Amino acid sequence: MWKRSKEGLMKVAVVCDWLVVYAGAERVLEQILKLYPEADLFCLVDFLPNDRRDFILNKKTNPSFIQNLPFAKTKYRSYLPFMPIAIEQLDVSAYDLVISSSHAVAKGILTGPNQIHISYVHSPMRYAWDLQHQYLKQAGLQRGLKSWLARAILHYMRMWDYRTANGVDHFIANSRFIAKRVKKVYGREATVIYPPVDVSAYTLCEQKEDFYLTASRLVPYKRVDLIVEAFTAMPEKRLVVIGDGPEFGKIKKKAGSNVTLLGYQPFEVLRDKMQKAKAFVFAAEEDFGIIPVEAQACGTPVIAYGRGGALETVIPGRTGVFFISKRTPLS
Repeated sequence: MWKRSKEGLMKVAVVCDWLVVYAGAERVLEQILKLYPEADLFCLVDFLPNDRRDFILNKKTNPSFIQNLPFAKTKYRSYLPFMPIAIEQLDVSAYDLVISSSHAVAKGILTGPNQIHISYVHSPMRYAWDLQHQYLKQAGLQRGLKSWLARAILHYMRMWDYRTANGVDHFIANSRFIAKRVKKVYGREATVIYPPVDVSAYTLCEQKEDFYLTASRLVPYKRVDLIVEAFTAMPEKRLVVIGDGPEFGKIKKKAGSNVTLLGYQPFEVLRDKMQKAKAFVFAAEEDFGIIPVEAQACGTPVIAYGRGGALETVIPGRTGVFFISKRTPLS
C-alpha cells in the first residue's frame, strides 16, 4: 500500500526536465497531469509562454536555480554540468508519490525510503551514453581542450546518472527499445507503456500531393540535416520541413531550392501537410516516435530509419519502409 498523508489523500509531485516546447515528452507529461490533476509540478526551467500552458493545466511550476541564471531562456542546455545539483535541490520530501518524466536528469530527484518514485524514462541521457561520440562529432568537439573538457563532463554525468537509478522504485520505458537501454545502462527492468497518440485527431486522406514531409524539433539526433542533404541531391523531389530549433540555421544553409523550411507551424498546418504528403520521412534513431504514428493515421506512408522505436510502429510493406544507409534512394 502506498503511504497516505495525514489528510488521507496521497500527495503527488511530478518532475520533468524542462518546459520550453510542446513535443513528445510534454505529451506524456500532459497525460500524467490529467491522471493526477492536483499534483505539484517541478522542473529545471520553465519558459513556456502564457498561451501554451494548457497542457500543464496552467499550473504554477517550481523551477530550479537555473531558471535565474544568465541567458537561461535560450542557453539552458549549456548549463548541463549544473543540472544534477539543480535537480537535487528541488525539495519533494513532503510528497508520498513522485513521478519523474525524464530524458535527462529528472529521474535524479532525491526521494526518501517512505516515498514511491516512479520514473517514466523517454531515454537515458543519449549524449552521455551510447550517442556520446555522435554528439561530440556534431558539436565539433572531437579534438582539443574543449573536447577533453566535454568528455570529462559527460563522464561525470554518466556516473551520476547510474548512481541515481538506485533512487527509482519502478521504471517505465516508452518502448521496448528504451527498455533495453534502461537494462543496459542501469541494470534495471522497465515496464513498457507507449506514449499517447491521439489518432482520432487525424483522418485518412487518399489524395496525395507531390511532396515529402518531415517534421521535428531541429536538434542533432533528429538528423533532419541528413534528410535535407538527401533531397537537395535529388532536385526533382520536393521536401517540406516543419519545425524549429538550434539546428535551423545549419539546415537552411544545406537546403536546395526544392526544400522548403516552414519553421514552427500550428497543429492545423502540420496536420494538413501530413495528410497531403506523398510520404513522411523520419531519420532519427528515435526512442518511440509519436509523429510517424500520426502520419500513418493519415494514411501517409513512412520512410523511416530502420532502428529504434520506429521498428515497433511502422509495418514494412504496409504502412511504410525502412532504410539504413543515408544513400538509399527515395521513390
